[in-house]
Amino acid sequence: MSSHSSNQPVRPSPNEPVGAMIRQPATRPISQEQLVAEVKGIYAGLVMVESKCIEVDTSQGQSTSLALSNEQWQALIALHRTLLHEHHDFFLASQHPSASPALRRLASKYAMPARMWRHGIHSFLELLRHRLPASLEHMLTFIYLAYSMMALLYETVPAFSDTWIECLGDLGRYRMAIEDDDIRDREVWTGVSRHWYSKASDKAPTTGRLYHHLAILARPNALQQLYYYCKSLCVEAPFKSAKDSILTLFQPVLDDETRPHIVRMSPSDLLFVRIIGVLFTRTKIEKLEPNIDDWINGLDSHIARSTRRWQEMGYYVAIVLCAAVLGFCLDEKDGQPGNMFLSCIQESDKDKDRDTVMLDTAPESPLFGKTTSFLSRTLDVVLRRDTDTNVLHFVHCFLVFVLHVSGLPNAMEMLAPSLQWKLMAQLLNTLALERPGPDASRYDMDAIPAPEKELAPYPLPEDYAMRGLIYTEPYYPDNFFAEPVDDEDKYFEVPSMMEDRKDRILSLGFRIARKSPCLHYNKDSRAFEPHPRFDGPGGSEDIARGVRASSEAPTEDSVATFNTGGQDTPSTSDDESMIGASSVGGDVPMSLADSVENDRSLGS
Repeated sequence: MSSHSSNQPVRPSPNEPVGAMIRQPATRPISQEQLVAEVKGIYAGLVMVESKCIEVDTSQGQSTSLALSNEQWQALIALHRTLLHEHHDFFLASQHPSASPALRRLASKYAMPARMWRHGIHSFLELLRHRLPASLEHMLTFIYLAYSMMALLYETVPAFSDTWIECLGDLGRYRMAIEDDDIRDREVWTGVSRHWYSKASDKAPTTGRLYHHLAILARPNALQQLYYYCKSLCVEAPFKSAKDSILTLFQPVLDDETRPHIVRMSPSDLLFVRIIGVLFTRTKIEKLEPNIDDWINGLDSHIARSTRRWQEMGYYVAIVLCAAVLGFCLDEKDGQPGNMFLSCIQESDKDKDRDTVMLDTAPESPLFGKTTSFLSRTLDVVLRRDTDTNVLHFVHCFLVFVLHVSGLPNAMEMLAPSLQWKLMAQLLNTLALERPGPDASRYDMDAIPAPEKELAPYPLPEDYAMRGLIYTEPYYPDNFFAEPVDDEDKYFEVPSMMEDRKDRILSLGFRIARKSPCLHYNKDSRAFEPHPRFDGPGGSEDIARGVRASSEAPTEDSVATFNTGGQDTPSTSDDESMIGASSVGGDVPMSLADSVENDRSLGS
């Protein structure tokens, strides 16, 4: 018999009895009383281990001069691992499918996710970080341990997924920050951390803290960093600490001796970041105009050389410019002089249900005039490239801002002289020529135009970049971002998007023309034009007077109309800095940080 046949399995005889199948072990249902007792027992053990961790971390943090042996480090890791396991058991028991609503609420009531992060992970990570480089291997071990536990909780306890996601981003940021030897590992962990923070920002797009963390991870892309820092300040829940972090970006470029290769920026990016740095810090004002001149003189050729690369750069520049006009949403409480333009927007938003509220405000600061002058000169270059599709991302973002301001007469009075209405109308007319006989119902409405009939509008790359900003919320319909999209696909430009972007820009033109007297759509010539009232020799002063007059007594010709069968459309309303601002250590997701301090006595 061959070796092959000898290796074949022997078939059982047909008459050989076959054993009965083993039944699945019986599961006993757990009663509420048993579940409550289980949770109480777990919590009692958890509190004991937590108290020990707090005691050890505090004592070791105060005696940094004493080196710890490997055995001592391993004992500390084992202690914190035990605490993490206790938390895991607590979450599984309290979130059991059979648990009552009251039992499920215990984790939130006693701030368990924040306590797990603070006492189980963050305090010990900071202890390890301050003992570097001696503690490097132990820190790596603990990061992997904590990351595995958070990933497990993300899969098994979805009730707190927002917290787990941000904690995973923080752990990835710690891992990235301590990697000095292998650049590829550093890039991998940067990507991991960015993935989790992006996922968190999708769930909480108005949380500025997340954009601050993404700004740190954006190094060495200075323009992207600047965008994220500005966004972290200009959302509904701003992260005010970003006003200190952003200085790490500005300080090197504000140095007169800094060269582009030292800060790893292109000359154009260096100039732009330096200009914004002067406007933000209000220092070296005497250097502002020369840098603006250099930026403006090279901008047109920079856009031409950059080609498609300026699509992404364009919406970063537009959003940062809007943030600068808003004074980066900082006021006297933040140690900055008041920004009257921001005050106009805030007051107008509060009083939007009233007719028109004229503010009794002091004259705007000279720096605001310099900011709007910079904006105007930038628009003068960009809008003249009306046949270059690579600038349309910039135009789209900027017109969303103008649309918001158009409904606020006090704010528009201050901004209108800087907005290059003639060039704006020229660009809109260029786009309109590509669409002969446009459908009125598609463009002249207070909604984002759909790409085709029976298809819903979808987000463009710059929509994700604008999402969450204080002036974009009214622009986007509900559930506009509901469709889940991978991070790689969010900012991926496909050819069909350009046509949809042109439709968006045209629609914004019609909406602005209906809200603001500065822009008019002539239904006879079927063209956009600056309103005659703002096209006189007086320039800026005429425009300002025109906005005031229209806000006080709007006239029939101040409302742009579209040809809809002869009827007018009515107007409608450094490495340490990379991990120093820990999400859950200082600013805890879901506002759990304060709960920890308030509820810690419950665990004593």
